[in-house]
Amino acid sequence: MSLILKISRAIDAVTALFGRYVSWFVLAAVLVSTANAISRKAFNVSSNAWLELQWYLFGAVFMLTAADALRRNAHVRIDIVTSMLSQKTRDVIDLICHITFLMPFCILMSWLSWTFFLRAALSGETSSNFGGLVIWPARFLILLGFVLLLFQAASEIIKRIAVLRGVPIHTPGDDGLDQL
Repeated sequence: MSLILKISRAIDAVTALFGRYVSWFVLAAVLVSTANAISRKAFNVSSNAWLELQWYLFGAVFMLTAADALRRNAHVRIDIVTSMLSQKTRDVIDLICHITFLMPFCILMSWLSWTFFLRAALSGETSSNFGGLVIWPARFLILLGFVLLLFQAASEIIKRIAVLRGVPIHTPGDDGLDQL
């Protein structure tokens, strides 16, 4: 179990790194949006590429931080119901849901987004908007986001099994960065 928990910590560390650094894309999106608005209003100059870059940055934040939200237990859940349950029952529910719903969904979406990305990359597909960007980077972000979520789901399953067996795991605030 010790080796598996080390793997879980490594996954947590990678997820935490993505969460920490990708969150800066929000600032980049705001700056791009501001610059685009100023250039459009002040100089009557605009570009679809700048608008699409904003969408890419927002999509990157959404897709690449979802795994970190799961790691930090910050994802959406029905607290009004789960708050009435014991911690052990919540851990069992999380384990069952991660195995039966989250993992299969992430596997399916990773497979589908791989082909989605590959088609765009091989064909050199670009946006249908005049002056738009190439499509494959955005599609790669979808693939990467689901792969990160898949690995984080595996880490959460490992941790839930350890907790249910009474094996101590790292604390939620420990992102495992010292383990890499």
